[in-house]
Amino acid sequence: MVTIRQGLAAEHRAEAVRIYWEAFGGKLGLVLGPDTRARGFLARVLRADHCFSAVDGAGRLVGVAGFKSPRGSFAGGSAADLRASYGRFGAAWRSAVLWLLSHEVDNHRFLIDGIAVARSSRGQGVGHALLEALCTEARARGYASIRLEVIDSNWRARALYERMGFVATRTERMGPLRYLFGFSAATTMVRPLS
Repeated sequence: MVTIRQGLAAEHRAEAVRIYWEAFGGKLGLVLGPDTRARGFLARVLRADHCFSAVDGAGRLVGVAGFKSPRGSFAGGSAADLRASYGRFGAAWRSAVLWLLSHEVDNHRFLIDGIAVARSSRGQGVGHALLEALCTEARARGYASIRLEVIDSNWRARALYERMGFVATRTERMGPLRYLFGFSAATTMVRPLS
């Protein structure tokens, strides 16, 4: 039994960082690492007002799903956050590389900013429930569709998205950046909400 809650409780923040890094560390490890610095950065920047949490019957956080809005994003942070975590030089090159990965703004579709489910809870419907919460939020905000990106090596997530009505609209190859991020391509997927 999982309950989906809007936001992120303060007592779940450290676990949200762990779950998020468990899900995205393979993709972002060379850029945001080492692990202790990456977790410190995430602890600093995760926005409780830009996410949904999945909590099990024992009150443990088992998943988190972030989104973007005109006011910010779940795991974005600012240049000042990067400088505080990595210093001036470390922030400069990380900022440039992260901009290459995700700099597009979409004013017509609700943007998902990462879904992460604890390894021990995968395959139990947590991701599905979080996606449904995001779709409900998108409808409430007046969006006609919702959008996410999935990397080529995350076939389980892509299969879930397709079962839930998301359709691939384009695939962008990473070129030489694949060595930095550990994946070769990212596919944009969109689901109509009408």
